Amino acid sequence: MDSISVAVGDVVMWRRGDVSAALLAAAVSAWLLFGAGGYTFLSLASNVLLLLLTVLFLWAKAARLLNRPEPPIPEMHVSQQVVNELAALLHSGLNTVFAAFHDIALGKSSVLFYQVFLGLWIMSIIGSLTDFPTLCYTSIVAVLTIPALYQRYEECIDRYMRFAYMNLQMYEMVYERFSAKCFHRARDLVIEVLKEP
Repeated sequence: MDSISVAVGDVVMWRRGDVSAALLAAAVSAWLLFGAGGYTFLSLASNVLLLLLTVLFLWAKAARLLNRPEPPIPEMHVSQQVVNELAALLHSGLNTVFAAFHDIALGKSSVLFYQVFLGLWIMSIIGSLTDFPTLCYTSIVAVLTIPALYQRYEECIDRYMRFAYMNLQMYEMVYERFSAKCFHRARDLVIEVLKEP
């Protein structure tokens, strides 16, 4: 598992530039095809499979007529071991989700409730702002660009973030003074209005 995280880290940080560039190009082309082009994944998969089956069918028929070898297609099957591993993984994941739902529904874990609530709420907001292909494209582009850019320009970004944080603290102090002054004026005005009768 550790080698997988190292490989993912290498791709995200552009240490394996060919894989990172290929993944970014695939994301851009997929978004252009599905998001901007209006093409759906189901129609693309159907058309590709239709073309593949037609070519293989015609190749096999032509090979029989011309006494040539048939297309080299391996015997395809899914082993029972793969099915068992997928079923065990799905079983484990579903049981974890159901156990968490059970704990939340019975009020056993407040922290878990707030975490799930916040996650679902953020997903709802993001889902209302964009569609699924654009969200996937944006996520892939962000994961492939932001960490690498931060690593490259870390000093400059940290300097601007400190500057922005200091400005934010200054504006917060100004806002607190202004709101306190407005509160005192409003309080004094209410007191004067109540004294006048």
